Amino acid sequence: MRNLIVLLLLALLPFTAQSLELSWVGCGITRNAFMSDLAAAYKQETGVDISIAGGGATKGIRAITGKQADIGGACRFTLDMSREEAGASMIPVAWDALVVVVHKSNPVDTISLQQLRRLYQGEITNWSQLGGKRQPLELLIRKGKISGVGYTLRTHLFEDQDVEFKSKHVFPSSGPLEKTVEKNPNAIAVTGIASAHKRDFKILKLEGRDPNFDNIRTGNYLLYRPLYLVHSKSSPNSLESNRFIQYALGPKGREIIRRNQVVPYFDGMLLLQKRMDDWKRFIRQSLAKQ
Repeated sequence: MRNLIVLLLLALLPFTAQSLELSWVGCGITRNAFMSDLAAAYKQETGVDISIAGGGATKGIRAITGKQADIGGACRFTLDMSREEAGASMIPVAWDALVVVVHKSNPVDTISLQQLRRLYQGEITNWSQLGGKRQPLELLIRKGKISGVGYTLRTHLFEDQDVEFKSKHVFPSSGPLEKTVEKNPNAIAVTGIASAHKRDFKILKLEGRDPNFDNIRTGNYLLYRPLYLVHSKSSPNSLESNRFIQYALGPKGREIIRRNQVVPYFDGMLLLQKRMDDWKRFIRQSLAKQ
């Protein structure tokens, strides 16, 4: 009888694993970059389903600390002194580039750091100031100051997390913002490269440099940041969440990330030092020339 019970329990184990479902919430850029493909591959290999929902980087962190999801996705680190984000484990899995995007019919091909800074300060309002046609320019921005893109731009371009961006065209998330750029010939915006690759618009060069895979991996393209998976050890499904994160960091996960034209975190280890040295020095020198 005891042996029969053991056999029945063993028979139920595969069903239990396959019936487990994890929930993921986070920034649309991370979702578009690799999360959907990673989740599909992980389900095929393990039977574990991962439901995916957007909501932005802030939700991707705070839903984890609030125990509203198993895994989060974020394109920024936790905020200092934020109680709502304390306790989140931030695991970098990839490198993303911030890219300037415009309608595909726009004749402008490149933009400088100084021009990008002036754009967000409200000093550039016509395409002729960027070498384009004489027509009004519409800067599209994300709502709030702690969205992944907004936070990174404030930190990198201005070294001021509280600076106000000058624009009336405000969007709650990256998806609607990107769709508007596809349709509006006067629009200009910044988004993540992995998400931009899946859209029908033009990606501008920055300081004459393409945001291609090798330029991002080596730091030759200047606006980059890590993309994180977020989890908490106190989550009921923390063991399975951690297994998924290890899968994302492993050989199979890294290959899926590369197929999405995104640089896996361990492929871009040179960026860690460049972030502290070359990048800040270049930015400060460039902005000082204004």
